[in-house]
Amino acid sequence: MDKTVKTVRERICENERNVLSKYATLSENTRGRAREETSCDFRTEFGRDRDRIIYANSFKRLKNKTQVFFAPEGDHYITRLTHTLDVSQIARSIARSLALNEDLAEAIALGHDLGHTPFGHVGEKVLAQLSSTGFMHNEQSVRVVDVIEKSGRGLNLTYEVRDGILQHKSSGKPATLEGEAVSLADRIAYINHDIEDALRAGLIKEEELPKEAVERLGNTTKARIHTAIADIYESSYNQPSVRMSDEVMGATNALRAFMFERVYGWSNKVIQDRAARMLTQMFEYFMANVEKLPKQYLIHLEKDGKGRVVCDYLSGMTDRYAVTVFESIFIPTTFSIGGVLS
Repeated sequence: MDKTVKTVRERICENERNVLSKYATLSENTRGRAREETSCDFRTEFGRDRDRIIYANSFKRLKNKTQVFFAPEGDHYITRLTHTLDVSQIARSIARSLALNEDLAEAIALGHDLGHTPFGHVGEKVLAQLSSTGFMHNEQSVRVVDVIEKSGRGLNLTYEVRDGILQHKSSGKPATLEGEAVSLADRIAYINHDIEDALRAGLIKEEELPKEAVERLGNTTKARIHTAIADIYESSYNQPSVRMSDEVMGATNALRAFMFERVYGWSNKVIQDRAARMLTQMFEYFMANVEKLPKQYLIHLEKDGKGRVVCDYLSGMTDRYAVTVFESIFIPTTFSIGGVLS
């Protein structure tokens, strides 16, 4: 390219300097990658990260991973992929309203759940109990982008995206405001779309939702998300942190507590025994027969040990692939799958 003409990336970086908040993370100020790379003329470093995540195999598999309801019969229940897209959209809206870096927020949001297990949080709890080193999906998401993707080469993402993925849980402390925005967006997204799913499944009725929380946030998903984003804007604009007001956070937490009491516990009880049985038996099988793992996982065996590598394989499974592998190992083809697993 003619060096007398600014590249697209240079123009975007110039625009970031002129438009974004003084608290935003500028693409040109990234702390970089573990392996240095030549910059792209058309994308910022955070834009490249976003694209790498979208094309990653682990991202594609999210469409067949449980959010709350395992193998729902309806077409409109949330999956781990649609949850991720919800988080991305909300995070971008927050970032735009606060003049933060949308590319960075989007990349973090798209990558935040790449390490999630099959069968939702039930699967995460099971692997945490089975593994001697523990298991947390945010840590696994970083491991996915660092060492599992691209046949062990990883995606070589920037420090800021990796930090945002690792720190996205409510207990985390993101190094950037964009990471803080994603953490709040995650909570806003899962509470509201899980309410929609629970209503659709007939587990709860709208009139059962906490009255004070609904009055403060709104009586529809759209209204509640709008209220949350507007409150974050009012509480955080031109400030060195991204936060909700105490009032809106309190109402949000009230909805979350209601969902844990009425929905998450119920759905876990329905699938917990089956998921725990399948994952436990497969974990024990592959620990005893580690050579049966796919080759792309075996390359990490010497450095990371059997337990970690087996968790890598199991956590990367989709729900239905986990069932398929379980059947292939433990269930003779002449047996009835319904009779064995029910």
